[in-house]
Amino acid sequence: MAVLLKYQNVSIHQADQIVLKNVNLTVESGEMIYLLGKVGSGKSSLMKTIYGALPIAEGEAQVLEYDMTRIRRRKLPYLRRRIGIIFQDYRLLTDRSVEDNLLFVLEATGWKDKKLMRAHVHEVLQQVGMEDKAYKKPYELSGGEQQRVVIARALLNSPEMILADEPTGNLDVETGMEIMDLLYSISQAGITVIMSTHNTHWPEMYAGRKLFFENGEIH
Repeated sequence: MAVLLKYQNVSIHQADQIVLKNVNLTVESGEMIYLLGKVGSGKSSLMKTIYGALPIAEGEAQVLEYDMTRIRRRKLPYLRRRIGIIFQDYRLLTDRSVEDNLLFVLEATGWKDKKLMRAHVHEVLQQVGMEDKAYKKPYELSGGEQQRVVIARALLNSPEMILADEPTGNLDVETGMEIMDLLYSISQAGITVIMSTHNTHWPEMYAGRKLFFENGEIH
């Protein structure tokens, strides 16, 4: 399996505070990885370093062949095209339809052909069971439906890795399971999924590697 991420003796700081230290982590393609720990234990901070939103203070860090200790700002968009990001609070544009939300991302990442773009948007919406909701606005959708759209958005540029920050945190158990079914099927198809969660039942129901965040370290 291909190594997508390799951290050696990494320290992560935020506002002059050490959030995580002695991080040694290797992630391979097709893995399902759970980040477990209390609020403020560094789960989101680790994710932010993976897509370059938070710099790495010390150590060696490779993500998709990029050296994250030296990566230039102009290279970040190229890295981020290869990583899908799923936020707990959705971050959808409320004044645009589902389809227009996804078209906006394709335009921003350099797609030009309108016909191809629309076909691709409908393809990913079909993958997440939302093809019949393309013309709805986000506020017309349930929380679970909005999260499916967010997963579709994350899949748009055929990522090698998906980062999901508490993707079921705002959902009821049944809807959460539907989202987990979807994320697990994505990992089974060969895309690495790294997700933070407070729900300790998910790793038992959907097999994966567990990383525990405690006292500024990962175990």
